[in-house]
Amino acid sequence: MTEQQPEAATAGGDVRLTGIGKTYGDFTAVQPLDLTVPQGSFFALLGASGCGKTTTLRMIAGLEEPTSGTVLIGGQDVTDLPPYKRPVNTVFQSYALFPHLDIFENVAFGLRRRGKKDVKKQVESMLELVELGQYARRKPHQLSGGQQQRVAVARALINHPQVLLLDEPLGALDLKLRRQMQLELKRIQTEVGITFVHVTHDQEEAMTMADTIAVMNAGRVEQLGAPADLYENPGSTFVANFLGQSNLIAAEVTGSADGDLLLSASGVRLAMPKARCATDATKVYLGVRPEKITLAHASATGDIAEGRNRLQGTVVDSSFIGVSTQYVVRSEGGQEIAVFEQNMDRDIRIAPGAPVVLHWNPAHSFGLDAAQAIDAGTGEAAA
Repeated sequence: MTEQQPEAATAGGDVRLTGIGKTYGDFTAVQPLDLTVPQGSFFALLGASGCGKTTTLRMIAGLEEPTSGTVLIGGQDVTDLPPYKRPVNTVFQSYALFPHLDIFENVAFGLRRRGKKDVKKQVESMLELVELGQYARRKPHQLSGGQQQRVAVARALINHPQVLLLDEPLGALDLKLRRQMQLELKRIQTEVGITFVHVTHDQEEAMTMADTIAVMNAGRVEQLGAPADLYENPGSTFVANFLGQSNLIAAEVTGSADGDLLLSASGVRLAMPKARCATDATKVYLGVRPEKITLAHASATGDIAEGRNRLQGTVVDSSFIGVSTQYVVRSEGGQEIAVFEQNMDRDIRIAPGAPVVLHWNPAHSFGLDAAQAIDAGTGEAAA
């Protein structure tokens, strides 16, 4: 036991899952996985409903008993400990505030239950952290949903857990409030510096708040990394489609030159960096995000720089959404390709029915194995 103490001291609030898995009869909710959440990080488990993310969180919390593997928090094996003996607190989507207690007493509840007498200073400090000091004597029903959520966070943090677990905490809020709370939670995490593990199905929420995201699919971690890296360099069609929107173009590798792979897609020559291709297969999907593509009317292609990837097509739909216009273009190969263009210098000729050329920097392309389902991670695949 004494040998582990230095490790626990240095590890602090890191979470290490080793071979952790969960089955219910014949159903595997979480396939055995290894995962390390660094001390002081904001870590997100992201995935669609039923992917195993909440089950994983509940195994960390002690609310679910793993079928296999171990859970270590701060270097301590807590696999067999009940929830109340683990150095964690959990915030759920339902805030579970006590309606008969005011905000001060809701936050003080955990301290009082542990026999603490002088709680005033700690509670006031925690209410200031979540910017609710002036609401201390109000009841929960007198607060907005976002304010109630901050009370729930304050009540969890006042117990000084090594790890705060957040299970879809913003799911009940409307879009505007949810976005405000994303920034608020990130600010709180930065100020207190403890480890946050956040479960969500909302990709934007995960990318806004988390330092690291584990994208989960069918009970396993599909890909792990920083938000920008997952977005720019997805390793599978599931990640490419689930984290944002991607155009995936079936192509065949025909050669290489100057660090690029040369491709043929329905007879059209394209290129992409070899370093951004996640497979050695010859049949690939060339991926490109809609905002990386530029549209030019077919009669005005003279200004397109040499060396850019080009596809010809016809605009089939356009949607003006304020900050950008979203186009759907049917390529000559018959594929529908999404293009998002900022509304700065719009060419009014680019409208449904117009012949266009789509062009983009080859460096903005990424490559995936074409053996994977092209629609994995999309609504169509899940339906």
